[in-house]
Amino acid sequence: MGERTVTSGGEVLRELLAEGVSPWLDGLHRSLLTSGTLTRLVAGGRARGATTDPGVLAAEVSGGTSYAQQLSHLACRSVPLTTAVQALCAYDLRTACDELRPVFAATQGLDGHVSMDPVVYPGGCAGALADAAVALHRAACRPNALVKLPATDDGLAAAGECLAQGIGVHVTGICSVQRYEQVVDVWFAGLERARDAGLDLSVIPSLAALPVARIDAEADGRLRDAGAAPELRGTAALAVARLVYRQYEEGLGSARWRVLAAAGARPQRLMWAVGSGVPYVESLVAWGTVSAMSEAALGAVVERGRLRGDTLTGQDGAARAAVARLERCGVSFGEVAKTLEADSAKHRVSSWRALRGVVGERLRA
Repeated sequence: MGERTVTSGGEVLRELLAEGVSPWLDGLHRSLLTSGTLTRLVAGGRARGATTDPGVLAAEVSGGTSYAQQLSHLACRSVPLTTAVQALCAYDLRTACDELRPVFAATQGLDGHVSMDPVVYPGGCAGALADAAVALHRAACRPNALVKLPATDDGLAAAGECLAQGIGVHVTGICSVQRYEQVVDVWFAGLERARDAGLDLSVIPSLAALPVARIDAEADGRLRDAGAAPELRGTAALAVARLVYRQYEEGLGSARWRVLAAAGARPQRLMWAVGSGVPYVESLVAWGTVSAMSEAALGAVVERGRLRGDTLTGQDGAARAAVARLERCGVSFGEVAKTLEADSAKHRVSSWRALRGVVGERLRA
């Protein structure tokens, strides 16, 4: 489908779904569960999935009261710190999965998932990541639970192991076409191992997520530093997304995929992690994708969103031209990806330390 103008307002989410894009809530935490907010978002069709991260949980434990009762019970039982963090995360994951179970059932497992990072010590190796992911999935004990793993070498190794065991994965922090190609290869290999083990491939979902706002921010910063081409600011993420979407289409056209599809596998979906960036929801539209956004962004999209139809299919030529222009102006996409991956690793470490630190304080208190 080509670009076109559609009506704005409450109809925009239905238009997104018609274009094959699922809106997800990014930033899940306990108070969104206890207040009924997630229930209302799901019932109103605004959230067809949800995801969170340890940084969000750390902020909520530190500044809110929604975890107080469970933390009190854990403290009375002298539960170790790591076990306590796992208990908090598993409770949120189970509860959110139950809230989204109707969507999961209505879409026959296409939507209705909840993803969460496995509970690991900062800097865990591939084996530790895989073990923690399996433990979290087992603790959740829900068919619509996904484990979230970083698109690093260790994270991808852990993702492949999870897929081979029939556990759905959400790979995050994909900042380049080259890294996405690695993700696809790991996905194929994991499903092939699962097939060889006799597992049902139709119930092993997978997401591959790009932090589009962060890609633009890093590229735009380099343009500003070079004092070059201000008109190109805000174009890097769209170019990368279009090239990744082209790779997505090529992967689903491969002989390797046809064999897996014949065995019941479902396509891995692309996720645009847009946060609060409503313009990204409007500009990243194509079949088989997910837009993960904050609660505020979901409301803003409903109120003033405006779509232009499919913006990614068949746009790889324009994307290559945009990349070439940016490269000429001093934006190295390889360096952008390298910087963002390093920043993501630091963020993961600091988020887990913050979560463990604040949970430890609450247990002692």
